[in-house]
Amino acid sequence: MLWILYFLVVGIAVAYHRLNLTQTTIAVGASLLVFVLLGGPFWVFLLLTVLAVLILVPLNNTTLRQEWITRPALAFFRRVLPDISPTERVALDAGTVWWEGELFTGQPDLDRLRGYPAPTLSAEEQAFLDGPVEDLCRLFDEWTITHTEQDISQQAWDLIKEQRFFGMIIPKRYGGLEFSAYAHSCILAKIASSPGGATASSIVAVPNSLGPAELLMHYGTEEQKDRYLPKLATGEEIPCFGLTSPWAGSDAGAIPDTGVVCMGNWKGREVLGMRLDFDKRYITLAPVATVVGLALKLYDPEGLLPDRDAAEGEFVGVSCALIPSDTPGLDIGRRHFPLNNPFVNGPLRGKDIFVPLEFIIGGAAMAGQGWRMLMECLAVGRSISLPSNTTGVSLFAAYATGAYARVRYQFGLPIGRFEGVAQAIAGAAGRAYASEAVRCMTAGAVDLGAKPSVPSAIAKAYCTEMSQETVKLAMDVHAGKGVMLGPSNWIARAYQGTPIGITVEGHNILTRSMMIFGQGAIRCHPYVLKEISAVNDDNAARGLVDFDNALLAHIGHVLSAAARSLVLGLCFGRIAKVPVSGPTRIHYQRMMRYAASFALLSDSSMALLGGSLKFREAISGRLGGILSQLYVVSAALRKFEGDGSPVEDLPLLHWVCDTAWASIEADADGVLRHLPMRPAAWLLRALVFPLGRHARAPHDEIEMRIAELMTEPGSVRQRLFARVFTPNELDYPAGLLHHAMQAVNDCAALEKRVQKSHKDGVIKDPHPLRRIQEAAKASVLTQAEADRLAHCYALIERVCQVDDFNSEEMMAQKPTRKRRTRDAETPADDAP
Repeated sequence: MLWILYFLVVGIAVAYHRLNLTQTTIAVGASLLVFVLLGGPFWVFLLLTVLAVLILVPLNNTTLRQEWITRPALAFFRRVLPDISPTERVALDAGTVWWEGELFTGQPDLDRLRGYPAPTLSAEEQAFLDGPVEDLCRLFDEWTITHTEQDISQQAWDLIKEQRFFGMIIPKRYGGLEFSAYAHSCILAKIASSPGGATASSIVAVPNSLGPAELLMHYGTEEQKDRYLPKLATGEEIPCFGLTSPWAGSDAGAIPDTGVVCMGNWKGREVLGMRLDFDKRYITLAPVATVVGLALKLYDPEGLLPDRDAAEGEFVGVSCALIPSDTPGLDIGRRHFPLNNPFVNGPLRGKDIFVPLEFIIGGAAMAGQGWRMLMECLAVGRSISLPSNTTGVSLFAAYATGAYARVRYQFGLPIGRFEGVAQAIAGAAGRAYASEAVRCMTAGAVDLGAKPSVPSAIAKAYCTEMSQETVKLAMDVHAGKGVMLGPSNWIARAYQGTPIGITVEGHNILTRSMMIFGQGAIRCHPYVLKEISAVNDDNAARGLVDFDNALLAHIGHVLSAAARSLVLGLCFGRIAKVPVSGPTRIHYQRMMRYAASFALLSDSSMALLGGSLKFREAISGRLGGILSQLYVVSAALRKFEGDGSPVEDLPLLHWVCDTAWASIEADADGVLRHLPMRPAAWLLRALVFPLGRHARAPHDEIEMRIAELMTEPGSVRQRLFARVFTPNELDYPAGLLHHAMQAVNDCAALEKRVQKSHKDGVIKDPHPLRRIQEAAKASVLTQAEADRLAHCYALIERVCQVDDFNSEEMMAQKPTRKRRTRDAETPADDAP
């Protein structure tokens, strides 16, 4: 039994340290020699030696290995490899692999993570945040935007154009600001944190995200760049981009919108162009756009496109066009009304519209290249827009919740002192911290030159989901204050609007179940893409060699992941070698443990399910959840160190990490429960959870400490809410909350003195406000102290105030709508 254990330990050690084939052969020979020298049975030694020779000789001999192992494996791989559509192939090739690739290895290089520079703002970018962005945020009034005007003010529109908010990504030579991705992200987050900012941040985000400017910069002709980019930068041209149709949402490759190449009349002359037929919806800025981007399927039935072989067929491919909004036949201007949030959004329709071929972005040379263009640009745009906007909402929700919980009293105590409320405060703050970390790290990746397609999907899904959870917790703490709509309510509109971000750019259900792991498993895995390339290589001999190299490394990768998962699981990660010490060490070690388990589960799921994994979205969604949580922890650790490793922030970091570990174990358990071939799943469970599941949600003490930090002015709040719009004026929610919280803390001793006097019978009035003057008359307070406390209570009363209206004020303008038919619009009889 001891000898069995001995060889088992040797095998695990070899796999754990990922020895190469030569090193493994030497280790096997050495272990056999030790076995016989220490008195092991000679016949067992001979048997094991023969077995080792039979296995290791073919493995070490390239010719034998390729014929006996690699070629059959290659044939099997071809059978189980799922079909990859052309659109999926483009998506796989789009973007770059960044930190997520390290996580897929199962042994991420932590020095690489810690070596990423913390993103910073230039002096020019900081000045823009402190100047024009502050000025813009001061122009928003949420009640006016959402209840009265259904739009931001004309003054705000003018400032956006004047200060070139639409030109943040446009180079300076075209009149843009040419800001970094991080600055772009910080600006959107700050706007979104302001009252009414959800509407405004969407307006600012779209021209700087997936839209004409981004596509023109990368693919436009010089003539198109010179014509449009300067006007886009100054807001003289307002862009939108139409992708989604009633018949194709997330499945953008199935859009039915078409363009047919033909000759036609354009401004009095016969030109080569396209006849367009499209029906788009959910298009932000469409109702006010002056230039419209379109994704459509282009056809060339007569073979009129230059430099194109007729044998290629009439379908050219998805193409992106840019047309003026005053083009005859374009139906534009109507609006959607998404969850009572009036950000400018509406449909685009056109039937039998003729435009010149030069309206294709990039000209005729880029005809049919639209899907690649969109995928490459979307990896960057998705990294910034929605993660930044929804993080801004999360930050303000957490900011307001902590302050309100300090100001609002029940049973003679601030409600933040009650454990149930403290849990909600901690949940809001922890999620805001994690979202801010993800926002910063992902935007920083773009500035480092990455086009992080998988991290951008993680950031979009995580930040939008956490925004919804954070605002829900904020609503729970605000209670009655939160549900009474009116100018005094600063949280309810965000609560109404958070589902919008979840649905945009592909609903999070799709993002989790198909994009994060589905794309990552091939694109980011260290060997799978190499194996697929080898399988599809037209040169059979070269393909065999490449597949052999990738397969050999892949086998080592799986064995190493299994050994590391087992060993680190037995010691809860504590022997993992990490480059840090102190309170964050355990989280780095656990990251190494769960990364190994993730790598093992990923490869095992692909092996056991083969091509069907593509359709087992519940399993791939759980694997995507594990990858996402590993990325979130990476971002949180990076943020903590980038902030200077402040000890005061440790409760927030611990909350994020502990929450992630519990989520990872739950998802891993879900994968193991639903894998086929149950004996294999039982073995995997022993390797992933050798001592069972042990991760737990954050401890009550951590949550109480976070609640304390969020209900007291201090450095932790300053760091966490640095990107929140926090004016000094009382007319803005953040300013009012800040002053009220500060006053309550400053007057805490005075308040206790009055409460004690009331308890002792010195002061008898039951009303808190009337007690103050009674306390002054009884010399419990000086008049100056009484005035301070009265001012404090006035601020409390203003914070807790809710609005009321008469019947006429409750009336909203009666909307009209049209019922769409296939060929016409008619007024609906049941219009509200």
